[in-house]
Amino acid sequence: MATVSGMLPGGLHSDPAKSWTMASRYYIDPEVYEQEKEKIFGRSWFFVGHESKIAKPGDYLAVDFADEGIFLVRGRDGVVRGFYNVCQHRAHRLVEGAGNVKVTLTCPYHAWAYDFEGALRTARGCQNVDGFDKGEFGLKTVRVEIMLGLMFVNLDKDAPAFAEQYAGLEEDILRWMPRAGQLSFAARKNYELKANWKVVIDNFQECYHCEPAHPAFVDMVKIETYRNKTPATYWSTQTSDKPQSNVSSAYAFEPGDVDFGYAGYFVWPNLTIWLMPGEPNLMTLQMLPDGPKSCVEHLEWHSLDGALSEQGKSAVDYIDEVLQPEDIALCESVQLGLKSRGYDRGRFIVDKERTHISEHALHHFHTLVMAHLEGNEPPLARAAE
Repeated sequence: MATVSGMLPGGLHSDPAKSWTMASRYYIDPEVYEQEKEKIFGRSWFFVGHESKIAKPGDYLAVDFADEGIFLVRGRDGVVRGFYNVCQHRAHRLVEGAGNVKVTLTCPYHAWAYDFEGALRTARGCQNVDGFDKGEFGLKTVRVEIMLGLMFVNLDKDAPAFAEQYAGLEEDILRWMPRAGQLSFAARKNYELKANWKVVIDNFQECYHCEPAHPAFVDMVKIETYRNKTPATYWSTQTSDKPQSNVSSAYAFEPGDVDFGYAGYFVWPNLTIWLMPGEPNLMTLQMLPDGPKSCVEHLEWHSLDGALSEQGKSAVDYIDEVLQPEDIALCESVQLGLKSRGYDRGRFIVDKERTHISEHALHHFHTLVMAHLEGNEPPLARAAE
């Protein structure tokens, strides 16, 4: 919480126009990274993929984050459930990657088998063990919530519900992309970056760098209409109302369902959602920490029929071959600079009109990081921004 002077944890100020950024140690210190595993990723809603990846009963999807493994499985009742990816016998991982099982989830170590609701069904030899109760060895559950087909998990049993914590997000996405809930997974790209995950989020949270660093993007959107807004505590937006043209140096598209320039969302702690001009689409780009000085990004494209159309391929190719290399180079250079003796922290560029160059959404992200690391309630976002 802010003091009378407006100061927040980590030396931030509640007014972004008066605030300095987080100190460089928060991007390079192994101790900070260890704290993030528990205080951020162990207590926040974490995106794991689109539910179309596990469309049939017995389909499962395993993911790892913050030194924890979990998996989701669709039951015969159609419900998606989440579990820690660990057998209750001797802690062997149950599943890897994605796939389908017809009858039970069977551990490859000693063949303990679980149903899709997590109950232990068979444990070889358990009938010879006095007092053995299968009911005591069910899989440990993980909370799952789904928004517009996007699946999220939370390791904290006491965390607020996703719909409560991210209130208004679904409605705002549908305002720009009315058929977002009808999409399916279509394509995936992966990237390894020599940069802290927060450096990459920082880069997403402002378009101050767009004109010098992203000429094709600026050619695509009407940059004077570009605005970053922080209408809620746990998510923020950046939108361009109109495209410059449906033919740009980024890619060509046919005006239709999506006739705006661009709509992007930051979803705490490490997910970005992109709505690109053209046919109905939704792209996720997630930044997964891989140590204090590196991260992995997963880009996933979603379309109406789950296929990558010619227009969708053009958009993905632009992001994969142009925009991502531009951003990755920027972020890796920043990471090198953060360890320099010549730098510790900078100032946010924030103007009164909150134009496209304003970094107030970046300040919003920094306040969330520091609040969670310090164990405080994050300050509420100001809708006017």
